[in-house]
Amino acid sequence: MPHKILPWLAMASAMSAFTLQAQPMTDSQLLLGSYTQGKSEGIYRFGFDSKTGMIDPKPLQVIKTENPSWLTVSRDQRYLFVVNENGPGQTDVVGKVSSFSIEPKTFKITPINQVQTKGEEPTHSSLSEDGRYLFVANYAVNPDPGGVLSVMPVSKDGQLVDAVQVLPLGPGSKVNPERQMSSHVHLAVPTPDDKYVVTADLGADKLFVYSYNADQSKPLQPASIPSVQLPAGSGPRHVLFSGDGKHAWLVLEMSAQVVVFDYHDGVFKQTQIVDMKNKGVEQKNGGGALHTSPDGRFLYVTNRGEANQVVVFRINPTAGTLEEIQRRTVEGAEPREFSFDPSGTFMLFANQKSNQIVTVRRDVQTGLIGDTVQKIDVDAPSYLHFLNEK
Repeated sequence: MPHKILPWLAMASAMSAFTLQAQPMTDSQLLLGSYTQGKSEGIYRFGFDSKTGMIDPKPLQVIKTENPSWLTVSRDQRYLFVVNENGPGQTDVVGKVSSFSIEPKTFKITPINQVQTKGEEPTHSSLSEDGRYLFVANYAVNPDPGGVLSVMPVSKDGQLVDAVQVLPLGPGSKVNPERQMSSHVHLAVPTPDDKYVVTADLGADKLFVYSYNADQSKPLQPASIPSVQLPAGSGPRHVLFSGDGKHAWLVLEMSAQVVVFDYHDGVFKQTQIVDMKNKGVEQKNGGGALHTSPDGRFLYVTNRGEANQVVVFRINPTAGTLEEIQRRTVEGAEPREFSFDPSGTFMLFANQKSNQIVTVRRDVQTGLIGDTVQKIDVDAPSYLHFLNEK
């Protein structure tokens, strides 16, 4: 019997790229964040079959909330924190962050509370390793007031408390007059030892480093080396640490490059920079998301713009340096984020501007990406996160 298209409430119809013989079995659950200027209603929770790589196109739950573009799940999977990437010109002009509880076993999501971030277009968040604070990067599209970093206490029951710090970064480097006239904070993450918080400021062409002390009334203070200068006009976006905490990789959005650092106690030392542009091709580029494979052996980085590729690198286990081994189309436009399923056998791309999730098979031994498994139509997907059975 042919696979039927199922309606998604206010979301676009879901459609598999291949004919299915039956509805997929599900043994994992997938959270999808999205932008809600179009048909999406917010966050969607799906079933996922880790044997076939198939998403069941009928959502298990729809959580209505404005522009939940980035999702942060607590380590114990009890709480979900969501940035509401609101700002001028949108339905809700106030940047916010929302807290939800996640029910054990069923994974049902229930709202807890919502607070303002004191900034515009919050685009990223992360929890301190001790779980006491949520760090929110407010990108702020407009140069006035520009981007800020918000520090928000988290109570033991998952409630968010009003920001105790709202830190301006920058100033903008002004190298690119359209995008760098002021600070644009794209990321804020704790270091693996939880002693520092690192922010990427696309507008300033810098990483900013803060010492973290959870017991102080203002937990973030500039580190002894407070910033890392990056190439002019490069636009730093996201930074990722190695599992042992000795190395870090930073994607430069505007120059479509990846920078490799040795890292120790708040200090970054650059060891390599690699280019993701297609050689000999004139096209728009835009470094995007980066993640290591579950085993930490490979780094995957997306290049958006007109390239719309994922570039695969083998990681030198000692030096953390990168060797390119593959580049592959994501079969869509503007891959905002991507994720590995719990087995590491499948990769899922959230192609924001072509309104699809594209699932591909991955060889866990070689790191290479293989055939496409499924395409599901969704509206403006932005983030993917798997909830794992305990």
